[in-house]
Amino acid sequence: MNIVLLESLGIPDSLLNECAKPLIDAGHTFTAFEKSTDTKVQIEQAQNADVIMIANMPLNGEVIDACKNLKFIDVAFTGVDHVDLAAARKNNISVSNAAGYSTEAVAELSLCLMLSLLRNVMQTDARCREGKTKDGLVGCELRGKTIGIVGAGAIGTRTAELCKAFGCRVLGCKRTITGNEPDFMEFVSLDELLSNSDIVSLHCPLNEDSRHLINKDTIAKMKQGAYIINAARGPVVDSKALAEALNSGYLAGAGIDVFENEPPIDTSHPLLNCKNTIVTPHIAFASAESMKLRAQIVFENLKKWMEGDQINKIL
Repeated sequence: MNIVLLESLGIPDSLLNECAKPLIDAGHTFTAFEKSTDTKVQIEQAQNADVIMIANMPLNGEVIDACKNLKFIDVAFTGVDHVDLAAARKNNISVSNAAGYSTEAVAELSLCLMLSLLRNVMQTDARCREGKTKDGLVGCELRGKTIGIVGAGAIGTRTAELCKAFGCRVLGCKRTITGNEPDFMEFVSLDELLSNSDIVSLHCPLNEDSRHLINKDTIAKMKQGAYIINAARGPVVDSKALAEALNSGYLAGAGIDVFENEPPIDTSHPLLNCKNTIVTPHIAFASAESMKLRAQIVFENLKKWMEGDQINKIL
């Protein structure tokens, strides 16, 4: 079996070698490359691969079609919207993801962004460095706020649990109510969530239903002075509409970790140039602990697939 890793898993080489050793000892070939988003380079690197491992870089249909031996795409990420699943399905290629690896990391960064916005951390840091005081920048506590969680999967649920521990009321919104929802969230409609939440935190996957879910019309349903956190997918938010709401003062602030494209982000992007916004270059998933866990998951995915018992199955 020819196994090709097309981008770093964010772990030390020693750990990568440790993970790959059982494969190599079993007679398989394992090759790791530096990340390239150039389609021609990807094809050159992976054209003879039976298995491709990637994290969050795009893998388009042209690459998938060109890899005639390809049987399995092992995605070291939760979302798979960056993989051309139609091309994988057409070529009878199996796909698995790394479900669950970043639950704690994303939930904690979401809380970090909420707290930083409420306590004016960015502004007071700048004031302190300039030899000034906090005057006019006294913030608010998270305790007692109503938090709206849009998308109550594993990450949304963990974020809700952390918010509840801070003494918040937590509203949740999800596509399907199963009856097994946690009791620390009140499940309501999206409109009710938006109109009652002091902070709206997005944790839904990107699909045709969620694309631009947060837009001019849905923002107008939010409480004036509310905050929004996006650690889900960039296109869930209409960036221009959000920037306008922030600059007009209708919304009090935003914490944005994801954009329409992977960083680096064009410096003219509207959310990089509006009021009271904390922006981070897609770091929510990336902690030392989560990187180690996802490496373990993707190599376990491969092991199980080779044994005929695919786990974390997307296709």
